[in-house]
Amino acid sequence: MEENQEHQIDIELSEEIAEGIYSNLAIITHSQSEFVVDFIKIMPGVPKARVKSRIVLTPQHAKRLVRALQDNVSRFEQANGKIKDLDAVGFPLNFGGPTAQA
Repeated sequence: MEENQEHQIDIELSEEIAEGIYSNLAIITHSQSEFVVDFIKIMPGVPKARVKSRIVLTPQHAKRLVRALQDNVSRFEQANGKIKDLDAVGFPLNFGGPTAQA
């Protein structure tokens, strides 16, 4: 029991971070030493989008994140059914709505 407590990390989550940031697009780039994930929010009819958050990961951490995401998606689908793949149905950048005009 004591051995388990030695490996625990006390993680603090501020109210601001706990609220989260909505993202409906992620762009991933990499170099030899790091992966960069930019989380973006695109709004219907607006031709410009802004990066809401950037996460920089080591290659090893990126691989662990992929595995963790795969595991969580699998468990989600077991409980809720298969997630539709947006690539199969298409993903228009204007969300199918009217475009903005000034």
